[in-house]
Amino acid sequence: MMGTLDLGPEARAEILEVFAHAVSTAGAIILAHRARGYTVETKADLSPVTVADRESEAAILSEVRRLLGDIPVVAEETGGKPLPGFNPAKPFLVIDPIDGTKEFIEGRSEFTVNLALIVNRRPEIGVIYAPALESLFVGSAGEAWTGWLDPGQTLTALRGKRALRCRVPETERFVAVASRKHLDPETRAFLDDLPGDECIFRGSSIKFCIIADGQADLYPRFAPTSEWDTAAGEAILTAAGGSVRDLFGKPLTYGKTDTNFLNPGFVARGRAE
Repeated sequence: MMGTLDLGPEARAEILEVFAHAVSTAGAIILAHRARGYTVETKADLSPVTVADRESEAAILSEVRRLLGDIPVVAEETGGKPLPGFNPAKPFLVIDPIDGTKEFIEGRSEFTVNLALIVNRRPEIGVIYAPALESLFVGSAGEAWTGWLDPGQTLTALRGKRALRCRVPETERFVAVASRKHLDPETRAFLDDLPGDECIFRGSSIKFCIIADGQADLYPRFAPTSEWDTAAGEAILTAAGGSVRDLFGKPLTYGKTDTNFLNPGFVARGRAE
């Protein structure tokens, strides 16, 4: 059934409603844990995890299963391990229940909840929710938009909806955006060679949204990322007129079981012209 997923206008609208409510519900759970406190654990890869990560992922799965049934899922807190027989050529979901866990732990507001639908190994629909900022970002079918959404609410409660569109960069005003936590020497050297000298430092997938919103022109990332870090952001940025390419100029592909869902280095860009 999932190999022939309906992606007509009405089906897309229904998927977006479910996706938005899923990430909004997860956002409410995350903020509740932040308010009352939580214990930080360390995963096998030495990255931090909290009960908020796990409960956020469970809430998202519960919501999307009601609409998409047994669609395969690649999610961070399940170790990025889909069920046996996973076929990346068929539609599947990619979930990051808290992107920017370190930002969340440190009390910053730019952590996000990411959810994307992958079709033909490319992001087809993506939503990013920043619960502490009450900001929802969406990309689907060449349309990208944002709005204000309270944690736990549905799209009917969305406020201030507006379109997202990448800008054409001006050389003298060229703006880059980069990771606060993963600024490796290769990325720093790349940034130093760019025209202009302004760089915005942010955590999480919010960096893709900053470019999609015309506030920056380029995001280089050479430190490791996983597919759940980029799928939703790429869907939004592409719908806003931008692109994400690896260091050989090729689009990212998703469902890379041979790399355990790790991405190569990439550069996300706004419009070139």
